[in-house]
Amino acid sequence: MSGEEEEEGGPLRELLDVDRTIHEPARLAILAHLMAVESADFLYLRRVTGLTAGNISSHLSRLEEQGLVGVKKEFQGRRPRTLVRLSAAGRRALQRYVRTMASALEVIGIE
Repeated sequence: MSGEEEEEGGPLRELLDVDRTIHEPARLAILAHLMAVESADFLYLRRVTGLTAGNISSHLSRLEEQGLVGVKKEFQGRRPRTLVRLSAAGRRALQRYVRTMASALEVIGIE
C-alpha cells in the first residue's frame, strides 16, 4: 500500500476516531472489569483498579455522562453502597473499541 492510499483512509485511519472516553487507561480498566461481571460496587472497583476514591468517582461520572455505565446508590443497612453496571451502549462501545484496537494491531503485525 502506498503512502497516498494510507492517507486516504487506510486501515489505521480508524484509530483517529477511537473512543477517547474509553481509551483513557483508568476508564478502560473500569469498563474491562464491568464487562466480566453483572455489576460491581465502588469498593470492588477501587480494589481491582488501584485507583483512589476521587479518581474512580471522577471517571465514573464521565462514563455515566457518556451513557456507558449506570450508577445506582443504595443503602445496605445504614451504609451507603454505590453499584455500577455496564450499560448496553457501554458494552457495544467497548466491543467496538476492542475490535478497532485488535484490527490496528493486526495491521502493524502484532497479534
